[in-house]
Amino acid sequence: MNIFVGSLPFRLSEPELREVFEEYGEVSSAKIITDKFTGRSKGFGFVEMPDDEEAKKAVEALNGAEIDGRTIVVNQAEERTERKSGFGGGGGGFRGGSGGYRGGGGDRGGYNKGGGGGYRGGGGGGGYKDTPRRGGGRGM
Repeated sequence: MNIFVGSLPFRLSEPELREVFEEYGEVSSAKIITDKFTGRSKGFGFVEMPDDEEAKKAVEALNGAEIDGRTIVVNQAEERTERKSGFGGGGGGFRGGSGGYRGGGGDRGGYNKGGGGGYRGGGGGGGYKDTPRRGGGRGM
């Protein structure tokens, strides 16, 4: 079972996290998530325990427990699902552009091209010379 552990003390190490959960059974892995630029802990992590019964006991016992003065949150991790693009966008050139909130589609824009997409797939804005627009109005 994959277990989410939140509100971890920022100084807690992965071996220490593993040790906390090993009191309840075998731990296959313990991972603290870190910032990719600074390397500092983000204050949460994941613990993998192969035996579901042991994992459930650990979740029940450790959820709300205190580690180094912080009350931790422990629960079964949800399976990762493929993300839907909510805030799309990008593309475009000099005052062109495409995408946006639930938008997308249309010409990607450029120096003399109109942009595409917009809020919920609405029409695009013009480019530098405001050439004829692609799409029209705000779509729903």
